Amino acid sequence: MSTPQQPALHPDYPVRTGRLLLRPLTGDDVDALLSYRSQPDVCRYVPFEPMTRDDIVGRLATVWANHGLTDEGQALTLGIEVAATGRLIGDVVLFWRSRTHRGGEIGYVVHPDSAGHGYATEAAYALLGLGFDQLGLHRIVARIDERNEPSARLARRLGMRQEARLVRSGLFKGEWSTELDFAMLADEWAAYRESGTFVRP
Repeated sequence: MSTPQQPALHPDYPVRTGRLLLRPLTGDDVDALLSYRSQPDVCRYVPFEPMTRDDIVGRLATVWANHGLTDEGQALTLGIEVAATGRLIGDVVLFWRSRTHRGGEIGYVVHPDSAGHGYATEAAYALLGLGFDQLGLHRIVARIDERNEPSARLARRLGMRQEARLVRSGLFKGEWSTELDFAMLADEWAAYRESGTFVRP
């Protein structure tokens, strides 16, 4: 009797979308990462402080070194590269939160100079595809500070449902933060993907 295959995610890189290449980060990306992850405005509503070059080099050698997901508790961070120019303009992350409940979470950050062009939405859509179609997740969430309106709009454009508004539920960078919780289930993803609601550029 064969042993059931354990779920895992090993994407074929780069992951291509209409305009973007999603790929593992490398040492060649340090300057590009520093250009936006060091900005206080970029970091205001995300769970990290403005980064130094040493911070980025350290992450590239540790948490950003994963090229796949093999178990819960792991995260896969991929750079967002504009295919036409080769420029790294942001990154997305997929967290595998629970093997038992097949749960995941997504996050995204983009250089302000590249905001407003739909790049983050396009990249996050591809990340949902990796989580649902390749890893076999049942549910993926996005947790967003209510003050981060562009991020909340992005989650809605992806077809994610707002499930909760947790009023001043925790201290975040010295302030009480109201958290918006968005979610999508695998069957909702399949229906959304087939509906053609998301128009690829």
